[in-house]
Amino acid sequence: MEHPKTTRGQRITLWCLMIGILVPAGLGFATKIYEFARAVLSERETQFTLVPLANYFLATLGFLCLFVWAIRHGMLRDVEAPKFSLLEREEQLEAWDHRKESHS
Repeated sequence: MEHPKTTRGQRITLWCLMIGILVPAGLGFATKIYEFARAVLSERETQFTLVPLANYFLATLGFLCLFVWAIRHGMLRDVEAPKFSLLEREEQLEAWDHRKESHS
């Protein structure tokens, strides 16, 4: 089963969606860092914010690592390919089962 190639328009749409999600998330993260820096510089009690900030930073770092890993392994080049390869494998397994049943 031949699967259609991803068109330029689909790739542009995918990148626009990724940017539309990542830019606001990055701005939110930058805002939290800025607020934290302002609180530290104003010498207020800021110890209570260290744990949530560390959690936020580690979660963001984890998602960033997953995103970079996905890009480096080509997972965003052709997002339609996995479903077609799954269907091809299913057809191969069904053909193998039919051959096995006919020989029994």
